[in-house]
Amino acid sequence: MKNKSVIIGVLLAMSIFIIYGRSIYMPIINRVKGKQSVETITETLIDSVYDRLQSNLDAIGINKFPDKLILLGLKEERVLQVYGDTEDGIKYIKEYPFTAMSGTTGPKLQRGDYQIPEGIYGIEYLNPNSSYYLSMKISYPNDFDKSKSTFTDVADMGDNIFIHGKSVTVGCIPIGDEAIEELFIMVEKASVEEVKVIISPRDFRVNNSYPSVAGIDWEDKLYEMIDSGMVVLPKVN
Repeated sequence: MKNKSVIIGVLLAMSIFIIYGRSIYMPIINRVKGKQSVETITETLIDSVYDRLQSNLDAIGINKFPDKLILLGLKEERVLQVYGDTEDGIKYIKEYPFTAMSGTTGPKLQRGDYQIPEGIYGIEYLNPNSSYYLSMKISYPNDFDKSKSTFTDVADMGDNIFIHGKSVTVGCIPIGDEAIEELFIMVEKASVEEVKVIISPRDFRVNNSYPSVAGIDWEDKLYEMIDSGMVVLPKVN
């Protein structure tokens, strides 16, 4: 009986490490198999991704990837919506469900709080060698976050917030591997400078009540800013 308990404990620990320890062992695996570049990933995936998205692009009247993108992350609904900013206006392309979730309503305030940030951000870079398949770094903390922080050292606010593949998170937005392939290619073709990321506690176009957040007194100002950025986006039926 004791040996059985030990084996179960070891297997449980291994399972937890496999799921949550990717940031430890994946860099080693990537070094062994060789680093990928954004260019090689794009060359490998672009045709299949275009085929998968062609009906979505046809539906908004374009035959290429959009030059500008707006990504809308909705924490309550647990979806990431993708919009193209086209010559004919802002058009909805597709949405991807979160494949995991951490934290609660409210902005990220410090390292290790497991919160997904809330605010308006950009994409800093694409990572073709992510521990979570592919990823893109969100520009958290932004100037608003810093202005409201009680920390003198920005590092204490936390960093390394990504949209990525797989199905695990401690404050990032995971959307699974097939979805991150599509988003990775769309962002690469638009160029990261032309991508806006809005992360909201909920879809204010549908429910315009602002949630109260314990421990801060500036959530209304934050949500007014997010709301104004979201209101230009067409609603998804």
